[in-house]
Amino acid sequence: MTTKGRILVLDDEETIVGVVSMNLASEGYAVDTALDGETAIELFDPSKHVMAILDIMLPGIDGYEVARRIRSVSDVPIMMLSARDSDVDMAVGLGIGADDYMTKPFSPVELVARVKAHLRRYSASKREAGVTEQVAADEIISAGPVRIDTVTFTATVRGVAVDLTATEFAILKLLAAHPGRVYTKAQIYRQVWDEEFGGDFSTVQVHVRRLRAKIEDDPSEPVLIGTVWGIGYRFNADAAR
Repeated sequence: MTTKGRILVLDDEETIVGVVSMNLASEGYAVDTALDGETAIELFDPSKHVMAILDIMLPGIDGYEVARRIRSVSDVPIMMLSARDSDVDMAVGLGIGADDYMTKPFSPVELVARVKAHLRRYSASKREAGVTEQVAADEIISAGPVRIDTVTFTATVRGVAVDLTATEFAILKLLAAHPGRVYTKAQIYRQVWDEEFGGDFSTVQVHVRRLRAKIEDDPSEPVLIGTVWGIGYRFNADAAR
């Protein structure tokens, strides 16, 4: 039977594993499950899995370490789950390469929607990265010192390659393609996550913070991605020339 892809689900609560697995399976995904970090690391196969959903708080090896191990061998989307609603937890998870963060209790419907959105972006990046034809002019975005190749999904700042997650790349592409335009956090969320904004600004804020850490000379005084207080963000193409 053909599936939409194989997803690894890690949580030490069997009820949560069961609910997540059932909802993913109903959407056509194959699911491998683990109740501890050691098993998850043994199960993960970069040639088979297209995504990982990882609980953070676990006995033994925690979800952060599992995410680090996965990210060291694969660029598949990683979603972190946590019972704690903390910006610090979110920042740590995203900082080690995770793409998303959900707080328990969560809606299985929302989780599946996010999974689909991440896998759409990931599939598109893989498909377009495999294109070998010459890159057309409109497939390159140049804004100030930033150059974005939308075919190979790569970005450079002043000629130096930066290692971005799929979500960070999507945010940078959106802002840099329209320098000077102000995007609200809700607009960024709808464009990048491909779902309706739920009113939680922290997800966008943390991803922008991580993006700034990779492209700004001084992330504490950002020049390329400016904050328009009370509204959102804009790309300043002329500020760093």
